Amino acid sequence: MKIQREKLWEAVVQCNGKYDGSFYYAVKTTGIFCHPSCKSKTPKQENVEFFFHIEEAFLKGYRPCKRCRPDLYPSSYEPHQEVIKEVKNILENEYDKPWTLQKLSKRIGISSYHLHRLFKKKTGISPKQYLNQIRIEQAKLLLLQGEKNNTEICFLVGFNDTSHFYNVFRKVTGFSPFAFKHRHS
Repeated sequence: MKIQREKLWEAVVQCNGKYDGSFYYAVKTTGIFCHPSCKSKTPKQENVEFFFHIEEAFLKGYRPCKRCRPDLYPSSYEPHQEVIKEVKNILENEYDKPWTLQKLSKRIGISSYHLHRLFKKKTGISPKQYLNQIRIEQAKLLLLQGEKNNTEICFLVGFNDTSHFYNVFRKVTGFSPFAFKHRHS
């Protein structure tokens, strides 16, 4: 049991999200229980109690943490998920506008540094890369419809420079717009 407790404690100290839902820890001095990944201040080890079921923590009189929200289902509460969802929604619906990280962060209401870091952590790409992917997907659809030329498509999907459009298109698809159109027609 001591070895197991040491592993549990190690997960708490490292804020290891891999164990979220597997166990919970409670702090005797505060009366609060958390997920192992909770970013709250690490408590003293002697003040910690472990539970494998959320009901056990409630029965012992502990309250759920307001930061990591172990009482919400699913157990992986993501407080920043709404921000990511809102950014994606804006970029997907307004891809043709001249978005910069500063304009986007001002609209969302958080710093540009924090927005960039958070978005990249959750999606694996920056907001600009996400926007470019959306623009290129729209450009591909317009190219295949065949009603507009490359320059018109460039500006319709939100690029303000044709050379930048061609570079991004080639980087994302592996083809120039002309080659893509002829290959997929």
